[in-house]
Amino acid sequence: MFGSHGRFRTEQLHAGDVGYIPQGFGHSIENVGGKPSRILIGFNTGNYQAIDLSAWIAGNPVDVLATNFSKPSSLFEKFPRKDVFISPNQ
Repeated sequence: MFGSHGRFRTEQLHAGDVGYIPQGFGHSIENVGGKPSRILIGFNTGNYQAIDLSAWIAGNPVDVLATNFSKPSSLFEKFPRKDVFISPNQ
């Protein structure tokens, strides 16, 4: 998960563990084990919203991204600011 000001953390959970992701933190979940995994996710509201990382980046000002990721603004100025489709005609 990652938050503002370059904060990030990676956790590896095992059977019976509980994880917590604060509201507003970007995050992803990946099964890194060799067996199928089941998780139970609880929300503090009844509204689930998935935001693609590329959409999240496109929706934030470059100075905010630079602060969050501790990278120069010039890096994020190169990122697309709209949907990008790959087509054989390009």
